[in-house]
Amino acid sequence: MSAAPTPGHPWLVADIGGTNARFGLLTRPGGRPGRIAVLPVAEFDGLAAAVEHYLTHHGGGVRAAAASLAIAGPVHADRYRLTNASWSGSVSALGIAHVELLNDFEALALALPHLGAGELASLGGPEPAPYMVKAVLGPGTGLGVAGLVPARSGWVPVPGEGGHVSAPVVTDLEFEIVRALRADGMSFVDAEHLLSGPGLVRLRHGLALVEGTPVAPLPASEIVARLDDSLCARTVEVFCGLLGSFAANVALTLGAHGGVYLGGGIVPRMVNRINGSDFRRRFEANLVLSGYLTGIATTAIVAEQPALTGAAAWLAQRMSGLGTPAAPSSPRPSPAGPVNSPAPSRPSGAGTADASAPSPPSSSGIADAASQASHEARSTAS
Repeated sequence: MSAAPTPGHPWLVADIGGTNARFGLLTRPGGRPGRIAVLPVAEFDGLAAAVEHYLTHHGGGVRAAAASLAIAGPVHADRYRLTNASWSGSVSALGIAHVELLNDFEALALALPHLGAGELASLGGPEPAPYMVKAVLGPGTGLGVAGLVPARSGWVPVPGEGGHVSAPVVTDLEFEIVRALRADGMSFVDAEHLLSGPGLVRLRHGLALVEGTPVAPLPASEIVARLDDSLCARTVEVFCGLLGSFAANVALTLGAHGGVYLGGGIVPRMVNRINGSDFRRRFEANLVLSGYLTGIATTAIVAEQPALTGAAAWLAQRMSGLGTPAAPSSPRPSPAGPVNSPAPSRPSGAGTADASAPSPPSSSGIADAASQASHEARSTAS
């Protein structure tokens, strides 16, 4: 294993999405990434070109001693493929001695224990239960889903491709929108097709088809911003209802008593609108297990670049050869939105468990096995 990061030989962390690639550098374990830059994916031929550009133009020409790269798509061993962009290949092309690959929502899940109250905003429900399974999901260019399981050594991330499950349609209007989209040429509509930036565009188009008033397309950012446009407002309402049902499905699947956290590129920009929508009612609206869902918190992640924090925590863990550092459960955010205290906790960087932390639930043995399987599924690039 390489030595700890230094200013001359820092660790590189990245969150690579379908639209933007976010980079940062760590000069000491336990710190948060600095020199953060956001590069448009479409402007580069591939990951190696983007990394080289970042290190040269934003990193002061340093060479990274190690890297942790969160990818919006499947990863296996040293290979990656972006789901919503053309980048794919092996991280061996980067010329970095030690590279960790993980899914972008796996990295977002790893960030959860390190986020403070000022980086979170309540979307309803009680306080998250400490040291219980957490879930994270988020609409952006696509729809990501992951879990975080408490283990004897701290936390174990559980990546997946839950954004591609069936669309969580419930109301008559939602069924009509899906039927209209299928009649308009979409042979299959999954959750990501509706709950994402492109999904907002499709929802507005489908709603216009249902109402018999076709309109020119608008980008997702304008749909969210046009508060005085009735079609855009109804589109956002449908989006929030679908998001509530989808979040409930994730909570039930993972048993996420530690809370369901919503990130991605869209949610932080519309926290107030989600809180004023049907989101939480739809989250709890289960005829069999409504009480179960009522007891689960829903929270928006409003931190800047949280996946970089998770990627940094993962690299610190892997470079130390120890388990993920145990950390107190994230403080409960204010129901009115983000608050400014207490200060966010930081990854320990040393990779050791917090001796003062209470023991996790007895299911930790299962999580330890999951951790071992997760570690075996990865390999480092040399």
